Amino acid sequence: MSMLSEFKDFAMKGNVVDMAVGVVIGGAFKSVVTSFTNDVLMPPIGMLLGGVDFSEFALVLQKASDGADEVAIKYGVFINTVLDFLIIAFAIFMVVKAMNAAMKQKEEEPAPEAPPEPSKEEILLTEIRDALRSR
Repeated sequence: MSMLSEFKDFAMKGNVVDMAVGVVIGGAFKSVVTSFTNDVLMPPIGMLLGGVDFSEFALVLQKASDGADEVAIKYGVFINTVLDFLIIAFAIFMVVKAMNAAMKQKEEEPAPEAPPEPSKEEILLTEIRDALRSR
């Protein structure tokens, strides 16, 4: 089997397509969460802490000089990224929790019971009925 046909078989499997869709949606979701963190969540937190903008927090190791850029550890941006991660992780946790609950509920649903076997009396009465009909 050629490498091209093997790749085609791999790429056409349903799981790969589902995973690709998940990655694209995840990327879009990350953009939404990043905007929520930077534009909605962090401004009030910064205001409560005295007008602080977390994205500007940095430990400057070397100031900018004569064409050299500033060298700094931007821990404020890191704080924003950690908050992004926590929000995304919580959202995924809630989705997985909902899916697990739905799967558990589906497993717990009892299968419909088969009708009970007819009693000996019912069988006998049925035979008598059938015998009377055939006369």
